[in-house]
Amino acid sequence: MPCYNKVLRNIEIFDFVIFRDDSYYSLFSSLNKSRIVPKTAKGSSEMRKIIRNLSSIQIIMFAFLLVIIIGSILLSLPVSSANGKSVPYVDALFTATTATCVTGLVTVPTISTWSVFGQIVILLLIQIGGLGVITVVAGMMMIFQRKININDKIIISDSFNLNSIGGIAKFVKKVILLTFIIELAGALLYMIVFVPEFGIKGIWVSVFTSVSAFCNAGIDIISENSLCGYTLNPIINITTIILIILGGIGFVVLFDLIRLRGNKKRKGLKFLSLHSKIALSLTAFLIFLGTVFILIFEYNNPETLGGYTFFEKIMAALFQSVTLRTAGFASIPQECITDASAFVSILLMFIGGSPAGTAGGIKTVTFFVLLASTFSVIKNKRSVDVFNRQISTEILKRSVAIFAISLLTVIGSTILLIIFNGGEFIDILYETVSATATVGLSRSYTSSLNTMGKIIITLTMYLGRVGPISLAFAFSLNKSKENLIENPVEEISVG
Repeated sequence: MPCYNKVLRNIEIFDFVIFRDDSYYSLFSSLNKSRIVPKTAKGSSEMRKIIRNLSSIQIIMFAFLLVIIIGSILLSLPVSSANGKSVPYVDALFTATTATCVTGLVTVPTISTWSVFGQIVILLLIQIGGLGVITVVAGMMMIFQRKININDKIIISDSFNLNSIGGIAKFVKKVILLTFIIELAGALLYMIVFVPEFGIKGIWVSVFTSVSAFCNAGIDIISENSLCGYTLNPIINITTIILIILGGIGFVVLFDLIRLRGNKKRKGLKFLSLHSKIALSLTAFLIFLGTVFILIFEYNNPETLGGYTFFEKIMAALFQSVTLRTAGFASIPQECITDASAFVSILLMFIGGSPAGTAGGIKTVTFFVLLASTFSVIKNKRSVDVFNRQISTEILKRSVAIFAISLLTVIGSTILLIIFNGGEFIDILYETVSATATVGLSRSYTSSLNTMGKIIITLTMYLGRVGPISLAFAFSLNKSKENLIENPVEEISVG
């Protein structure tokens, strides 16, 4: 065993040692042909020491960053451009970030800027970003029959915000298989419309749109106006809505529903886990509430829903409500909606989808916990109880931290854009919330970004995808530890 560990300590990949522990392989090294380097290699000792101390959250964070950098380099190549000329690197970096972070904001039109090669790179980045870098790598490990060890399982578990590493390999297999089935079904449904319209190219358009919709990316290669040309097309609308909801609801909930359907003795929603009950109930409520508000505020707006029939207005309002859950597709021009609709949209974007899925935002479960905690205080209850279950104090503290840091991210990004880019306040706020929650909807503000503005939104999208709370933990210098000495309690006034 000492000899074995000695060999492992000297394995290096891409001149970057990626071991956290001397006793087992890291997740990423298992995918590559490892090579032995001298232990005395320049800088290797210091690098090993740094990487060995990385937490799983830091590894996930740097993994996303690595994918973005590789993607931006590929997109900056002339072969990625439709006209054969290199796209400015800041736009290539922005596009790689928005694809990997499954956001959907674009500074250059996807359909006219990128070649087929560039579009393939973007699609791969969307798929990797939607599933998560760790999941994709773990899936490749399984294909090459590499063993997933304890360290790998911890990283995968953290990437999905799971509370246990039990059965994690089986979970990854199910995630990849279910993703393939859903995206294939979505592509086949899209082909009903896109193949007659685009010919053989419609197959590629259908696949791209299906992956982008399920991953909640909102990037398309149909037109420069997203899905505004298909506002009244029921196939496109219904297919996109279903894909967005399935991707945003979270894999944990999807597997819970599948398990419930296959269990003859335990039928009914009451047998779902608490997580699934919260995610499903709040998702349905927010979609309904968003549809009603959008329908009311846009009912007579001639630039959005004013000219449609009542049924068409409901369909367009429903699509808007669903796409605000971090999908980013638009069937009505966002710059034309009323300020009231824009404010409702900002709130829905900030909440986002559910945990362990492809969506962003603070997440439905987090928002539900905050609401439940608020009502608990109002009712003067000692504990927070939902669906006959008690929410732990740890979950409450984490929910408050996620909300606070996400809000600070939006405020910080908004202030920076006002200083360095300018524009209407409602448009800037809409943009920053959309970037933080990885939604991708814009009131035509993205195209007006200067270089500094692009950098600000790029950083905001990255922060929104890896999670503000994760980033805070990643850079925290203080290790988690129990308080050996408790300070005396003193009452203060709040509210």
